[in-house]
Amino acid sequence: MAKISKPKTIDEYLEGVSPDQRAALEELRRIIHEAAPGAEEVFSYGLPAFKLNGKVVAGFGTQPSHCAYYPFSGSIVEAHQAELRDYDTSKGSIRFQPDHPLPPALVKKLVRARIEENKAASQKA
Repeated sequence: MAKISKPKTIDEYLEGVSPDQRAALEELRRIIHEAAPGAEEVFSYGLPAFKLNGKVVAGFGTQPSHCAYYPFSGSIVEAHQAELRDYDTSKGSIRFQPDHPLPPALVKKLVRARIEENKAASQKA
């Protein structure tokens, strides 16, 4: 399975990853859509992402050694650090293994927190 150099859709992106990563990311995609009904699938910074009301609320990607969830906000990772203690995190990403995915309730909480953060930012603008 050759990786598509520049996928145009999330489906094309997923065609280029291993079966175990694809299964984990397809489930993550489903959960993100549940948490952000009506979110548009886009690419942001070269990553599959989800945009709601014109603002990115979540994204994901893969590396050979892991999958990653991107909240597109460092403050989201920081605010949920206790719940993310079993995962490798950085300011803007949460890395996980396909066989140890993020729990659906936590993903929904992260997406909803990002939606609220975006709402607050647009109210200030």
